[in-house]
Amino acid sequence: MRALNVSAALTLCTYAAAAPLTAISEPLPLLIWHGLGDKFDNEGLQSVGNLAEQINPGTYVHIIRLDDDGNNDRAATFFGNLTTQIEQVCEDIKNEPKLRTADKKSVRVDALGFSQGGQFLRGLLERCDDLSMRSLVTFGSQHNGIAEFQDCRTWDFLCKGSTALIKGNAWTEYVQNKVVPAQYYRTVNESTALASDEYLESSNFLADVNNERVLKNEKYAEKVASLEKFVMFVFEEDTTVIPKESGWFAEVNRTTGEVTPLQNRTIYTEDWLGLKKLDKKNGLVFKKTPGGHMQLNEKVLIKTFQDYFGAEKKFRSTMELGYELEEEIHGRWNRWRHEGQQEYMTNPSKDALR
Repeated sequence: MRALNVSAALTLCTYAAAAPLTAISEPLPLLIWHGLGDKFDNEGLQSVGNLAEQINPGTYVHIIRLDDDGNNDRAATFFGNLTTQIEQVCEDIKNEPKLRTADKKSVRVDALGFSQGGQFLRGLLERCDDLSMRSLVTFGSQHNGIAEFQDCRTWDFLCKGSTALIKGNAWTEYVQNKVVPAQYYRTVNESTALASDEYLESSNFLADVNNERVLKNEKYAEKVASLEKFVMFVFEEDTTVIPKESGWFAEVNRTTGEVTPLQNRTIYTEDWLGLKKLDKKNGLVFKKTPGGHMQLNEKVLIKTFQDYFGAEKKFRSTMELGYELEEEIHGRWNRWRHEGQQEYMTNPSKDALR
């Protein structure tokens, strides 16, 4: 009989054990959505985009804008209907050839959201057909809403104007269709610690994208669960976002200060939004970073870009190679048996062990 080619098998074993996990694709495009009071052509925001390109060469960075004029883009962070804004962004990115996949059938990106831009990106993912994200990273966002509105700087009349409209009128149709921060304002019933009826009935944005209403949108949960990584940074000394733990989907009792983490909330246990499913595959990442709201550390950004963005890696793992090796050896063994048996039947007196 013919002996199994042991040297060939060992070569395959050595290759399987040593084979590196190598990326075979270009970096995914990166979507960036800025926060309240910022604008797409801000020098600091442009520098973030440049850093992303330096860390992962070849990355196409698309900073979301709601107007080609920077001042109007800033105004749109205070005033506008989030439903129509997300629809506009959805159409804009679908019409951007550099964001589309090789087959041109869909948009596939990584995404980086600063402050309110974080929950807007998540809303975009949920609502925009033909859009998928590999990693969604948010810094200082308000995924569980805000309980208070931020203070305005002395000469920031856009901020003061939006705040003036909100006071006492947050749940009116006019404000919910016009003032951006009001659309992720969230109140709770103090006796039950559950979302208030007025919020559930009137919220133009957050109650919907968080799937908090009785009728759930299964597509939202599917889209969120499809992420590979959802990374949420909270600023340790954040006094702008109230409560800052909203960046982790946590609930905070305003009276006692008690924090209920996401995993203990119904939105997670009943998996309204796909977060539990995502967590089960180690896709939920909770991180802290020093400083106040949006006091970004370049080292943190660099590590984030290295860990979560860049090439979409299509791996052939050692396990996969091991399966191929097993099949190869099995096939050779069967041929060895078959050929040996045929040779013995033809010449039974011949020593087949050679």
